[in-house]
Amino acid sequence: MATKKQTSGKTPKKAKAGGSKKTATKKAGARKSSAKPKARKKSAAGKTTGLDKSVEQFRESLERSVTLSRDRLQEVVDEAVKRGRMTHSDAEKMISDLIKRGRRQTDSLLKELERLAKQARKEVRGRARPVRNQATQAARRARKKLS
Repeated sequence: MATKKQTSGKTPKKAKAGGSKKTATKKAGARKSSAKPKARKKSAAGKTTGLDKSVEQFRESLERSVTLSRDRLQEVVDEAVKRGRMTHSDAEKMISDLIKRGRRQTDSLLKELERLAKQARKEVRGRARPVRNQATQAARRARKKLS
């Protein structure tokens, strides 16, 4: 029995040591994989569709964007003016420019989203067409049988 205890005592230690290395490797691999871009969705044929690429680009664009409220921006700039870091006219010009840029970017993102939605609807219509045609033919056959 002493032999079994020694053997069983050694095996878990080896298993733990091996498990620790695997866990450390998995964690390191997980860190590396999180830095890589996510895998693109694939169509039924196994190819990445243009729509999937566009959606991914749109998502990345949203993830890179920052949203600041005009009120918060105004507070920060007013504080800078109060401290003498910038003039009032420079602050107003900066806020105006930032708001214009933000509107242009928002308009651009919305335009891209509308384009993607239109493309998605077109793709869905194309995929649904054969099913609609089959359903129409089945309905015609059923009507003929009833007549």
